[in-house]
Amino acid sequence: MHIAEGYLPPLHAAAWTVVAAPFVVHGARAVVVRVREDPDAKLLLGAAGAFTFVLSALKIPSVTGSSSHPTGTGLGAVLFRPPVMALIGTVVLVFQALLLAHGGLTTLGANAFSLAVAGPWIAYGSYLAVRRLGGTLGPAVFVAAFLADLGTYTVTSAQLALAFPDPTSGFGGAFLTFASIFSITQIPLAVAEGLLTVLVVRLLVRITPDELRRLGVLRPRDTTGTEPTEATA
Repeated sequence: MHIAEGYLPPLHAAAWTVVAAPFVVHGARAVVVRVREDPDAKLLLGAAGAFTFVLSALKIPSVTGSSSHPTGTGLGAVLFRPPVMALIGTVVLVFQALLLAHGGLTTLGANAFSLAVAGPWIAYGSYLAVRRLGGTLGPAVFVAAFLADLGTYTVTSAQLALAFPDPTSGFGGAFLTFASIFSITQIPLAVAEGLLTVLVVRLLVRITPDELRRLGVLRPRDTTGTEPTEATA
């Protein structure tokens, strides 16, 4: 997810920047619209950004010298929809590249596409699917955060495989190699991230239920997975 500075071939780095840019521009507009329509959402927007920054800044060693991170984008995708997270996630990646040397500026487009675009859309799509199948808030949030995490690293694996195909088996072989390296640490990380995101949402249900209603997250007789909330409007 944090492809290192200068790691991608220049053509690939430029191509991913071009692909990610429209999503980020659209995200900037979505943030402006959201703040104009609901100024009180600024605090939750900041919280979603901080959650993404902190979780994705954690660095857990994987095999062959690589590392894995939670992503933190599932929360913001559920609260504010994927376009907003395209901007927030990209801003997070810029600060991490400049302050923590996680990722880089030349690889920003690729990292933004996997973390800030693909991950949030996977999260929101899976969240909606669980909700439409009758799932309550807790399970839907867990699935969203879990799949956002795994989806981000699946896209990163594909990006690396495109840049460095296996000499014998091509893209497919390289993709399986990169994906298997990440999966050793990423699957348990995704489970942990899902559980943590559910706990955060449960806290938000208790302290700011009105805002969650306005965002369309809380529904009548909604629960966080184990107990009913007070939000029954």
